[in-house]
This record gives sequence, C-alpha cells and structure tokens, in this order.
Amino acid sequence: MNKDNKTTSGTTQAQLIDRLGSDLTVANAARVSFAKSHDTLMDNDRKLIAFLAREGHWSPFGHVQLQFWCKAPIFIARQLMKHQVGLVWNEVSRRYVDDPPEFYAPNEGWRLRAADKKQGSTDVIHEASEALTTAYRRLMSESEELYSYMITVENIAPEQARMLLPQSLMTEWYWTGSLYAFARVCNLRAAKDAQLECQVFAKELDNEVQKVVELASSWEALRNTKERKVPSVSVPHDDLPMSEHIKQLVKQGR
Repeated sequence: MNKDNKTTSGTTQAQLIDRLGSDLTVANAARVSFAKSHDTLMDNDRKLIAFLAREGHWSPFGHVQLQFWCKAPIFIARQLMKHQVGLVWNEVSRRYVDDPPEFYAPNEGWRLRAADKKQGSTDVIHEASEALTTAYRRLMSESEELYSYMITVENIAPEQARMLLPQSLMTEWYWTGSLYAFARVCNLRAAKDAQLECQVFAKELDNEVQKVVELASSWEALRNTKERKVPSVSVPHDDLPMSEHIKQLVKQGR
C-alpha cells in the first residue's frame, strides 16, 4: 500500500488570475444615467460607490469582472457551485483526467456534530481526532490504490473508476463573474453559520480581491454592506389598473 500519497496535502486555494474594470468602472456605470463620466477616480466617486452598495444598487458593480483559479475538496466545491447568478464555472473532469487523486484532510481535527442540525458542527474537536485521521488516511490510500489499479492494470474507463473517489477529493476550476457576485459569495460563505471549510475558502477569495488597489472602494463597500431584502407584494389581478379597452379584452377572454 502506498502510504506516501497526497492524502493530507490538499488545501483550499483561490487565486485571482484576471480582472476587467476598477472602482472607476463602477462609478462611471452609475453616472451613465446622467450621461456623465470621469477619467480619474475622485472622492465623490468613492462616496457614490459607498452609496450604491448601501442602497442596494447592484448593477454598476456587475461591470467589473474577476476570474479565479480555485482548488477545494468536492464537498466544498459543490456548495460553492450553488452560486449561479453572475458567475460561470469550468471544472477539471475526472471523466477524462486520471491523474493520481489528491485528498483533503482537516488538519485542525474532527469537529463534533451540533445539536442543531442546521448548524452542522460545533467548535469542539473530538478527543480521538488523531486516531480518526490515521484511519481516514488509510482509507484514502486504499481508495487511491484501487483506483490506480483499475485505471492502469484493468484499463477501466476513468468515468467509471472515479466512483471510488470520495467527496474529499480535491478538484480545480476556473470561476469567473461580476464583482458583486463574488462579494455575495464571500458575504454568505464567510458568515459564522457557513461550514468552517467554506469560511476558510471565502476568506482566501476575499484576501485575493483585497490585494487589488483599484477595487478597494467597491470591495469594501460590498463586503461591509448587508444585502437589502426587497419585500414581495402580491397584487390581486382584479385590482390592477386597466384601461376600458383592456377590461373589455379581459371580459372577452373569460
């Protein structure tokens, strides 16, 4: 059995690899309604950006696009993939790629289950975490060994052999989307009620964007502003204002 595999080397990563737009892009997108724009970012532009985020005017932030290279275990990637609005995702496919698998292991130990199932886990680490991790590594080694045997010796198709690989398998993907969309990902996944591993990934993504000086005002505004919830209002059909002509058409349709 190969005990020197990559079982415990898997770590989450988020690297910003491309960007389109800046704080000035956001400010000018907002000012276009009045047919105005600035060539350089000024103090009133920063104030405008803060106002936009505070009042829930999200569309100007959609004109800034970011692209990340990401790496995380399957069980985290699938949670992140749920964020669809304003984002696109292309991932390494184990149907075609049969490289030696890499697995994630919790270096901080195994957390105890929370009484409230919605919370997921507590901050308490199991006293036998070391023994559990040893057993986990052994199981991952066996999984890797059998996977490799089926691929290299029995010539089994990777699209089937991948069924042996667990949710802790590390995966990689390109993630592209608007500044607002990624801010929303961070706001939700860095929150205390998110899974701890998701929080770690969100903080890595957050740190990457914070490095971009040209987006300092927009990112700070989006990250420090709570999302406004628009109340839904149900209006009865009969109460909608209609012209006499439309009313006649409705009566004829009935």
